[in-house]
Amino acid sequence: MKVLFFASVRERLGTAECELDGGTLPADLDALREALAARGDVFREVLAQPNLVCAVNQAVVHGNAALRPGDEIAFFPPVTGG
Repeated sequence: MKVLFFASVRERLGTAECELDGGTLPADLDALREALAARGDVFREVLAQPNLVCAVNQAVVHGNAALRPGDEIAFFPPVTGG
């Protein structure tokens, strides 16, 4: 399972992506957020932002969503125009 981070999320975390593999992959976005938050305070703070946008396989999802092995998950700040 590939997790991507974009824009200010990437900058705050200091990484553009991470890979989760093994026998215990998160079953849903809530479980993924918990697993990533265990990586430290910065991950916990960034993933707790209420306006954080999440996409699964390049489709924006709202709320909790089921995940499958091989999914690509992306976290990014809300898009604004100007």
